[in-house]
Formats: sequence, C-alpha cells, structure tokens
Amino acid sequence: MIGHLLDLGLTDYQDACRLQMHAHQARVEDRIGDALLLTEHLPVYTLGRTARAAHVGEQGAGGAINGIPVRAADRGGSVTYHGPGQVVGYPILKLRDYCAGPKAYVAWLEETVIRALSGLGVSAGRRNGMPGVWVADRKIAAVGVRISRGVTRHGFALNVANDLSPFSAIIPCGLAGFGVTSVAQETGGLVDFDQTLRAVLGAFQEVFGLALADARATEIFAHLEVGSADAPCAGNGGTYNGAA
Repeated sequence: MIGHLLDLGLTDYQDACRLQMHAHQARVEDRIGDALLLTEHLPVYTLGRTARAAHVGEQGAGGAINGIPVRAADRGGSVTYHGPGQVVGYPILKLRDYCAGPKAYVAWLEETVIRALSGLGVSAGRRNGMPGVWVADRKIAAVGVRISRGVTRHGFALNVANDLSPFSAIIPCGLAGFGVTSVAQETGGLVDFDQTLRAVLGAFQEVFGLALADARATEIFAHLEVGSADAPCAGNGGTYNGAA
C-alpha cells in the first residue's frame, strides 16, 4: 500500500493537533489515503485520559508548569512532555487494514521504535503492562493512541536529543519511580536527528507494510487554516484545568 508522509517540522502542539484531526476526518471519509504525520513540538506538556492531578502537581492546575503550557488531549495514557529534538509520529490509518485491534496496534508502534533504535545501536524493548519503549527502567519513547470510527490518531514520541529536564516536573506517564532517557543519552551524545528520523520512517514502513510518499499539507488540506487560534485541539482539548 502507498500512503502520505507529511513532515511538519517544528510545530505548536495545537496547530499540529488541528491538522491531525482534519486528516483523521478526511481518512474516515476516504478523501485521503493512510498517512503519517511527523513533527517536533515546541515545549508542551500533554495530558491523556488517565492523567491525574498528582501526576502534574499544583502548577499544572494553573495551565503551565515552569512556564511550559499544559494541554489536554483525548489519547490514552497520562502526562508526558514534548519538545524540540523529539520525533513525534501521528499515524492516520484505517486500523482494520493492519492489525486486529488497539493492543496489537500499540505493539506495532512499539516495534517500529524498537527496530529504529536497534539500527542506531540502542537496545530497547517493552515492559509488561507499561506501554511505550524502554531501555532497562528508563522510558525512551511514549505511546498513546485514540481510535475513532476505525481510524487512528495520536501515536508515539521518541526522545532523541531533547532536553530531558522538563520530565522531572511531572510523573511521566503516571509511572512513579521510573526514569526517562534519550538516544543522545544512550549513545553518549553521538546522535544525528535526521538519521534517527530516517530510521523511524524506515521502520514504520517495514512494520506496517506501507510505502509513504512525500506530500505537502498545503496541497492535501489547502482549505485548513492551521494557525487558527480558536479551533479546538483534540476534541476535548484546550488548557488543562486540573480536572483530569
């Protein structure tokens, strides 16, 4: 199968989320084929459906942590951090064409990251009952998804060369007692972001059996005002108000 690859570059989380939701609707209606959106985000904390106030602390209830905005999302999982130097992937796929259901899909996303890291010399794997990709007891990639009307949204976030210090202000993924790591940290700083991006892209195509052709968001979604300030983010989105 052939799908679309949209490399969004560095984006604001809400702008990318709006584009992701529009792509999801277009896929549901068969106006586009399957797609993978790749991006880096400006610094942001995002909270999934299992997030709790204890995971973000008192600052989070105010909509920001150390000046970094906190945004609600309708994906699975708890709180995580996104920032420059992290590879974030949002697959927009008709799930039935690939695997049996959500659990299998999450496993395929994890396998994508594990294979990409293996090619970079980083040995990573899974931890039972803890979605994501791990190096020993340190999480290197988060996975959080939503499947609506048979089409996937959200996806994975791989720490490549991003600043890890913002994770210390939260309980990442709601898992106390575990650390986070990055490709840079595991390789002693010997990391090339573009090489990592290519490794992730190659592994994704291999795992899903999907050939991706470069596409421009402006061509596929010409009528979408990506920068619109008043459009909602992720369905229930907006600034976190402490109610998760």
